[in-house]
Amino acid sequence: ATGANLLSEVIGTAALVFVANAALSLAAQGATPATNIGPVLVGALVWGIGLSLGGTTGYAINPARDLGPRLAHALLPIAGKGGSDWSYAWIPVVGPMIGASLAAYAFATLSR
Repeated sequence: ATGANLLSEVIGTAALVFVANAALSLAAQGATPATNIGPVLVGALVWGIGLSLGGTTGYAINPARDLGPRLAHALLPIAGKGGSDWSYAWIPVVGPMIGASLAAYAFATLSR
């Protein structure tokens, strides 16, 4: 399950970074339909990633979305709380870093 979860984070983040770069770079080139609706397109993209890949990992697709709440859970004195599962914490951090790197490289290579 660890490999599938890591792959899910890599794919989700890569899709987010690649498609958001494509949509927003078109908007930056001039007046296109994406000029004013870029944030809406990115929001819909995040929603679509969540619907398609969110079942396995909760689609962190951003290390801060998992690491911040995990740190808060570990530090806050909450009665009866369970563990913070630090053995799994590397997946929502490393997966998005790999996915974003691959997508940025692919976008830079393909947009020349």
